[in-house]
Amino acid sequence: MVSGLALLWGCATGPTFVVKDDPWRSPEERACLASGIVRASAFIQPKSALGGPSVCGAESPFEMSAANNGRVELKPPASLRCPMIPQIDSWVRDVVEPAARQHFRQEVVGITLLASYSCRPMNGVSGSTISEHAYANAIDVGGFTLANGQKISMLRDWSGGTDREQAFLRDVHGGACEYFTTVLGPNHDSLHANHLHLDLAHHGRDGLKRICK
Repeated sequence: MVSGLALLWGCATGPTFVVKDDPWRSPEERACLASGIVRASAFIQPKSALGGPSVCGAESPFEMSAANNGRVELKPPASLRCPMIPQIDSWVRDVVEPAARQHFRQEVVGITLLASYSCRPMNGVSGSTISEHAYANAIDVGGFTLANGQKISMLRDWSGGTDREQAFLRDVHGGACEYFTTVLGPNHDSLHANHLHLDLAHHGRDGLKRICK
């Protein structure tokens, strides 16, 4: 998944994490920016560089407050690197919204995010490898809001919801595997019991492997 020299990074007041050189990150971000696929709008705004003088962050991050041309609000807005934005848009448009119409005959109006950018180790465990969240390359989805006000929770409804709620959550989980390289849900482990983790990390020697759990 990663290559290069591993380094331990941290400070006296925060958790340490292992940092490895990922030569694909900067070219991938710059290619996305150069393509023009992500443009500033009422719901996608450029941000100043994240993380300050740190290994964390992205070169030219954005704040995304809604997906699919503003149809679905992200609450709170997500701080993201360029490549994540079109993937979130596509997943919401092609998977989440059709699944809501199929199972509830309702539109999705909101997605609750538990995390986007955060300069930390994986799962917040000190000494672990740096998280994709630290590169603004991941989101954690906690739930969905429908147009009628119904809220669907990963924690409550993945196993304890109605048949329709459980089917909807499995559809959005399975469909995410077509758009993200890492998809981790409640069946993965207890640390993901309350959310769906989505990122664009490179896995495997050629960077093309996908992890869907």
